[in-house]
Amino acid sequence: MNQKRHTSPSRRHGKHKPRPTSLASAPKVAFDGAKLFLQEGRQRSLLRRHPWVFSGAVERLEGNVQSGDTVQVCDAQGGFLAWAAYNSASQIVARVWSWQAQEKIDADFFRHKIARALTLRKDLQLDLHSNGMRLIHGESDGLPGLIVDQYADVLVLQLGSAGAERWRETLTDCLQELCQPVCIYERSDSDGRVREGLPKRSDVLRGQLPQDLSVTENGIHIAVDVAAGQKTGFYLDQRDNRALIGELSAGRDVLNCFCYTGGFSLYALRGGANTVLSIDSSADALQLAQRNVELNALDASRAEWQDADVFEALRKLRDQNRKFDLIVLDPPKFAPTAAFAEKAARAYKDINLLAFKLLRPGGILASYSCSGGISDDLFQKIVAGAALDADVDAQIVHKMNAAADHPVLLSFPEGAYLKGLVLRVAG
Repeated sequence: MNQKRHTSPSRRHGKHKPRPTSLASAPKVAFDGAKLFLQEGRQRSLLRRHPWVFSGAVERLEGNVQSGDTVQVCDAQGGFLAWAAYNSASQIVARVWSWQAQEKIDADFFRHKIARALTLRKDLQLDLHSNGMRLIHGESDGLPGLIVDQYADVLVLQLGSAGAERWRETLTDCLQELCQPVCIYERSDSDGRVREGLPKRSDVLRGQLPQDLSVTENGIHIAVDVAAGQKTGFYLDQRDNRALIGELSAGRDVLNCFCYTGGFSLYALRGGANTVLSIDSSADALQLAQRNVELNALDASRAEWQDADVFEALRKLRDQNRKFDLIVLDPPKFAPTAAFAEKAARAYKDINLLAFKLLRPGGILASYSCSGGISDDLFQKIVAGAALDADVDAQIVHKMNAAADHPVLLSFPEGAYLKGLVLRVAG
């Protein structure tokens, strides 16, 4: 005989018990080192697995600790929350290594974390189409402040936090053991290190850097300068977006702004673009871009290069009444943090407004932002404002992000720094 199921009043009316927002009953873990106690109620972000602790959330620090050392992060009652790397010089005073109380932060810990990141890339079969990829993507791979990019047989290491700096030799040893590269080159020279109280550094750590280095990406060969190039030598995050531009370029006149070493230009030329005008303010980058055209045996007669400030160049093209069918805007980071958002918004609107004015009816604008301080919503509003001021109607046909070797941890949305809109202007 069927029996009626009895439900509580709270379930009948759709009410559920609230999830706990504190760890008042969290275990206290024995630890001889320093402990970082948070203010009452300030542990909520850690309970949601966000890996940063800001200085304003800290109640007190007990014990002696140096920059980069591991501390036990505790709630106000002393309950365990996480193991983290400490840095008194940064607004982000601690970055979480592990949420597991029984975990030990040592060489085996980092070897396991690196091996897991490598396995992820292998499982996604990312090496089938490129021998250049990001192997470790900082917080999203559970290794805050650590970036590792692969260019063929060379690894480029970038340390952006005190914790990663503290374990520099261990991390290098693990990478050498697990990847067997011919060279590990360090590019710890970003402006972010200054905000972390760390000196800039760039040099060979292991092996010898090849004189000529290139990667193959979707059948396109791209020369890379890891010692003097931007970021770690190239923009691996734009791999999928470059492929899309290649598919859209056939029979079009293309303008590639902030072209760097010509990644989007190479795909456009191979994709059958009628003409490709590429603009950048770095003569060295343009030289390497032209070398990349030769490296791929592409028709150089369809390529034009301009060494110029992009903002000024766009205004000149507007005054000359030049028109294009496809425009790529891939500017450098205008807003490294939210504090720069207002100034960056003006710059993004300026270049997008000019680009809309340079497009023929039915043309396509591919506009990107790599600024962590600009959210997806804000970026779309900026581009929409530019279209309105340009008196054009535009549709979003693609929303773009970084390639799969740049995963985003769900609890760390800051990892989704790259955003792109591919828009079609009404004919």
